[in-house]
Amino acid sequence: MASTGLKGSFPLTDDGINNEVTRTSPGAYALGYLDSNRTFIVRYVGRSDDDLNDRLKKWIGKKNYKRFKYNYFASPKAAFEKECRLYHDFGGKQKLDNDVHPARPENTNWECPVCTIFD
Repeated sequence: MASTGLKGSFPLTDDGINNEVTRTSPGAYALGYLDSNRTFIVRYVGRSDDDLNDRLKKWIGKKNYKRFKYNYFASPKAAFEKECRLYHDFGGKQKLDNDVHPARPENTNWECPVCTIFD
């Protein structure tokens, strides 16, 4: 199975997020749950271009996401590229709850580091 390379997993709650995500920063994340073997199952991947803590809080209580993994990135571009890698590593829209490939931020011409969707 693929590895996320992210920190965690942590409870997807206000306290869980506030205790772990303490910087205002771009970042990428995975949402999911623990299976019966306590293995984190990735169901959704995403990113924030500026405030990871705030973005994660928007997911509290949504779907069946109980836990999250995350990491900070030095720039929105690095967070976008990590989100793309996670999307492809964990099966894209066929296996994840993500309906579409990660979008690049407006006014950028960044390319996915894995596929040619933006070519």
